[in-house]
Amino acid sequence: MKNALEEIRIGQAGWLKAVGYAGALLLVYYSALTQLVLHDWGREDYSHCSLIPFVVLYLIWEKRAQMDDLSSVPSWTGLAPFLLGIGFFWIGELGGEYFTLYFSLWLVIVGLCWLHLGWEKIKSIGFALVVMLAMFPFPNFINVRISLFLQLVSSKLGVWMLHVYGMSAYREGNVIDLGFTQLQVVEACSGLRYVMPMMILSLILAYWFRAALWKKAVLFLSSVPLAIFMNSFRIAATGILYSMFGSTVAEGFFHGFSGWLLFVVAIPVLVLIMWGLKWLPPRKNVGEQALLFGGDDQREGENANAKTGGKGVLQPMFVAAMVILGVTFGLSHGVEFRNKVPASQAFSEFPMQIGAWSGTRETMEQKYLNALYFSDYLLADYVNAAGRAVNFYVAYYQDQRKGEAVHSPETCLPGGGWDFKQAGDACIPLDANASMTVNRAVMEKDGSRQLTYFWFAKMGRILTTLYHLKLYTFWDSLTQQRTEAALVRIITPVYPDETMEAAETRLQGFTREAAGALKAFIPE
Repeated sequence: MKNALEEIRIGQAGWLKAVGYAGALLLVYYSALTQLVLHDWGREDYSHCSLIPFVVLYLIWEKRAQMDDLSSVPSWTGLAPFLLGIGFFWIGELGGEYFTLYFSLWLVIVGLCWLHLGWEKIKSIGFALVVMLAMFPFPNFINVRISLFLQLVSSKLGVWMLHVYGMSAYREGNVIDLGFTQLQVVEACSGLRYVMPMMILSLILAYWFRAALWKKAVLFLSSVPLAIFMNSFRIAATGILYSMFGSTVAEGFFHGFSGWLLFVVAIPVLVLIMWGLKWLPPRKNVGEQALLFGGDDQREGENANAKTGGKGVLQPMFVAAMVILGVTFGLSHGVEFRNKVPASQAFSEFPMQIGAWSGTRETMEQKYLNALYFSDYLLADYVNAAGRAVNFYVAYYQDQRKGEAVHSPETCLPGGGWDFKQAGDACIPLDANASMTVNRAVMEKDGSRQLTYFWFAKMGRILTTLYHLKLYTFWDSLTQQRTEAALVRIITPVYPDETMEAAETRLQGFTREAAGALKAFIPE
């Protein structure tokens, strides 16, 4: 009777601690969770992420018998991933990056489980914890690069399938010319929304597949080319239907239904791959736990009477974790790490005459102003004496916050249909003793080319990567309570009657003039 009452008391304490942790995590990560649920899970490429929590819960529930047989052996080792997660929280919070906050949340959850359950139980639910990462979308700069790659591959395969069918098709970039119409393989048709769910599905199938580890790996990796091939087939089928029935059928019901049809066809293909792999040596079935986590053997001597360091609500590990979460919440909401630092001068005062360049100021539509969140900006077209033009854009942020931070042109310009070519760095000599390094890219769209330079200006620094900008934003907010920064982007067309070298010379000349004028506007 005494043992039964003790188990009830321990069970009640466990639920109280779980509720306490849930409340603390909700408070600390409220903004990140709001962004995840209301925005990221609403994106078509990542709508499947909303199902992952249910998959994770099922995978944990499936291990309930094994969890009951294992003893909880709390370990202070779990403090390592927990504290690492808190560190990532501050990098994401002060650097204005949601993905870092998502990864922080995952590390904190893993750390808390390790603290209270011990390594053996963590191993038993390790696969579920790994799958939990699939709840979070990629950062935008990764998402854009993957989408561009998938667009190109899907376009090539789609054209090849049309040729096999006997249709005449010509591809230029991501545009498929059928003669009677053009199909543009935009970001929404890249296939990312099929690749990611297919990878998750194949990962779960591999987990349940009782076979050698290499067979599981083959099954998982096969999901990527399978999803790409099926998406290319969908694009080719769209072109064929367009030729038969017009745009109403090709872009209407079929365009949406074909996504579901892709999975209906792909799932049996994955099962067929499993069946084929089953007949390859070695043919002996092996339990999935022995393959994924190195065996489910339990440490000898571990039992229900093992030391737990206290199982009540006042367990030292629970108190320490709650104190750290409480301090994190208090500092993140009680201390202002982002003082607003306005531009040294309003960009409305930026000169429209820079050296030999004459400018005309442009204005943005309100919908772009609402979406970009900058505090001041400059958008102008400058022309030299020869009539050659450059477009000059500066977006200044007096403080950066999550979702309201500087973003890279590598994210927005490809979204407008521009294909980045020859991306890299360029060194711009400013005078005999100084130079600056900027990002350089050649962009192509519909047969036209443009050359662009862009960089991030922050407190006298010229930065070329978003990684560096995020790290400096974190450090400056921590040490000086300043997060202001600016994106500077300069574009010139490559005219049909000139070489790329001529456009490069023109852009470098304007960049030298503009960089000097910007010093009076961007604080150091």
